[in-house]
Amino acid sequence: MVRAAAWRKLFLFLVLLLPLCSAADVTYDHRALVINGARRVLISGSIHYPRSTPEMWAGLIDNAKNGGLDVIETYVFWNLHEPVQNQYDFEGRKDLVRFVKTVAEAGLYVHLRIGPYVCAEWNYGGFPLWLHFIPGIKFRTDNEPFKTEMQRFTAKIVDMMKQEKLYASQGGPIILSQIENEYGNIDAAYGSAAKSYINWSASMATSLDTGVPWVMCQQSDAPDPIINTCNGFYCDSFTPNSDKKPKIWTEAWSGWFLSFGGRAPYRPVEDLAFAVARFFQRGGTFQNYYMYHGGTNFGRTSGGPFIATSYDYDAPIDEYGIIRQPKWGHLRDLHKAIKLCEAALIATDPTNTSLGPNLEAHVYKGGSGVCAAFLANIGTQSDATVTFNGKSYHLPAWSVSILPDCRNVVFNTAQISSQATHLEMRYLTSNSQDSDQPIDSSKASQSDWSFAVEPVGISKSDAFTKSGLLEQINTTADVSDYLWYSISIEIKGDEQFLFNGTQSNLHVESLGHVVHAFVNGKLSGSGMGNSGNAKVTLEKPVTLVQGKNTIDLLSATVGLQNIGAFFDLWGAGITGPVKLKGQDGTKDLSSDEWTYQIGLKGEELALYDDSKDSSRWVSQPTLPKGRPLIWYKTNFDAPEGNDPIGIDFTGMGKGEAWVNGQSIGRYWPTYISSPNGCTTSCNYKGSYSSDKCLKNCGKPSQHMYHVPRSFIQPDGNTLVLFEEVGGDPTKISFATRQTGSLCAHVSESHPSPIDDWISSQRKVGKLGPVVHLECPYANQVISSIKFASFGTPHGSCGSYNQGNCSSDSALAVVQQACIGAKSCSVGVSTKMFGDPCTGITKSLAVEAACS
Repeated sequence: MVRAAAWRKLFLFLVLLLPLCSAADVTYDHRALVINGARRVLISGSIHYPRSTPEMWAGLIDNAKNGGLDVIETYVFWNLHEPVQNQYDFEGRKDLVRFVKTVAEAGLYVHLRIGPYVCAEWNYGGFPLWLHFIPGIKFRTDNEPFKTEMQRFTAKIVDMMKQEKLYASQGGPIILSQIENEYGNIDAAYGSAAKSYINWSASMATSLDTGVPWVMCQQSDAPDPIINTCNGFYCDSFTPNSDKKPKIWTEAWSGWFLSFGGRAPYRPVEDLAFAVARFFQRGGTFQNYYMYHGGTNFGRTSGGPFIATSYDYDAPIDEYGIIRQPKWGHLRDLHKAIKLCEAALIATDPTNTSLGPNLEAHVYKGGSGVCAAFLANIGTQSDATVTFNGKSYHLPAWSVSILPDCRNVVFNTAQISSQATHLEMRYLTSNSQDSDQPIDSSKASQSDWSFAVEPVGISKSDAFTKSGLLEQINTTADVSDYLWYSISIEIKGDEQFLFNGTQSNLHVESLGHVVHAFVNGKLSGSGMGNSGNAKVTLEKPVTLVQGKNTIDLLSATVGLQNIGAFFDLWGAGITGPVKLKGQDGTKDLSSDEWTYQIGLKGEELALYDDSKDSSRWVSQPTLPKGRPLIWYKTNFDAPEGNDPIGIDFTGMGKGEAWVNGQSIGRYWPTYISSPNGCTTSCNYKGSYSSDKCLKNCGKPSQHMYHVPRSFIQPDGNTLVLFEEVGGDPTKISFATRQTGSLCAHVSESHPSPIDDWISSQRKVGKLGPVVHLECPYANQVISSIKFASFGTPHGSCGSYNQGNCSSDSALAVVQQACIGAKSCSVGVSTKMFGDPCTGITKSLAVEAACS
């Protein structure tokens, strides 16, 4: 029996591997994608290759595979690969071919979303800025200059994939490609040209002869043979525009993105699982999580504007590459349950039966007695008991139960059996120990800081003079976040009454995103927009002197617009008016002659690159702190071990950071989120929106910044900061991301573990509900049980409390089962713990630690 089972597993592995070793025929019909003549139920997840590192890719993809994914989905980022027209870059994090091959090595498929417009909270929506300057061009419409460039880049990517034989038709992993992206959300703004543009895009894409289907998301009029697909928090009610096309969900939003100045959004896994189960319940067969791993917006890649450097997205794998529990585990169990239903799902369309108000049953029946059912309670208030096929079933509110044999429940979206983990940042002390409290960098394993002053105003030889105020993006082409506007004015004797002393105000209006005003070399004031309104109006009292006065205005962008009709025309920078307001008069400077400087002197000198000239750096006993426009540099050794690394920028203002010459992104810990709108817990029941579940109110939107291990060496690393508004670099701290506790909370009413389902015998095992705990690393064992209660415990991981009743034996039973083991399973039953309170449904809550 053991040998036969091993052969069956080997045969299944070879069958699954076959499509990635030899040419595969990928088509579709009204039910599903069809691979080599067989319909497939496919579960996918988005992992964007440049938002992590090549050294992370294999681990991320393995975790995705272990989480039950069949497909990895990624955008292709045009501005990343062609920053200068006809000059391409596919090195390092930009190595698209290597990423696709890494997915293939794991035995997974790829959905390649070429776009080339991607949105994705990515700078300028993924378009390179040089595109904007092509004469006569209009983006994303029936415009020949744009179509020429779009086709050229799309063909470039397709040809690269073909040369490496990466399409399924060549034996590779790519089974789907996407052209355009969410154009249907804004196409009305482009009038009749939108339809001809979409038709051209479809024709252009299919003419590239990839041998796999193409999709368009959010495009209800996508022409045949393009499959139109759905993006959103829920897509169960979506219907393709043809009865010959399958129901595909290209973006199931697993959370939401973070903005500087914003509160941190998160999505309860019970609701996400409900949304996914409803999609398959109502006829879907291909679903993708956006994101499965969000990652990091390194460098100046974030869009928005005001998108934060972290792109964690509350995804099943967090920004640092660590599995987020219970989200990852609960979704893994959901995927297993869905795959148990695959034979029925691909056999036919579902039949729908009402079981009562807000209660539904969808049943799939195929040949040879194949049957699967989904029972849903879409009400938000009350649990329900329903009768289906002569049996009684308990349905929690806002949940779906999955029955792979139309009789036995193996999974319910509202009942989490997977363990939870409490992730924490452990700060490094000077003696290489860790702490849960920030440690000043001056006391950690770092050398002294040095600094270099960034000049105020014009300091570069390529500065130029123009009359009037220039829009920033057209001026800088986004080669830098920064543009200086400088003007000198003469205050004559007869103007002293109007503009002398505190009676003068400087008034500046900007399209965004940040403005700093300097008068005679001193900072007079700053202003900033926000993610809802990027514009800035700055009015500050200034001190002018008789004679010559210099006004230097530093305008800064925080990522370029990436979404909306004609987003490429949204401007930035100081377009005016700029005025001096006196007690009895106003002087408008807007049309006067201004001198402009693109970027910073320190950028020109590449101060962020330690291999360049170091003569600009100054070391002295007293480090300047709290002053604007200053560069800082220090050396540090890598934290011991392999845990992911973060830097806590608390104490700094706003700027950008580089580790060994590689930018880890913009930092802005002084941008504090609104104090209102957060709750200690979020009710998963009812429709989710991006502002429903929020945390981190009244705190920095982001203070911790990811430093990939591949960016650093064991010792002698260099950290460079450009501080824009003023901070204290000795207050920053290094930390590592670690798992603090393992937790689980399972009730007597939970289904048995999904792995207890024995498909070959079509029955559910007798084990019953179980708490299962497992340490995350191979060399760890469970060292202590911090909490254990069987009865009516309540709370969440890290803050469990006993309820009105609790078994006296709970702690001892769990300790005996778990201490010293890498993993343990404990049945949730009165047989195991006795019955501390009869007549009610009891649960077991456990918190453990590993070492």
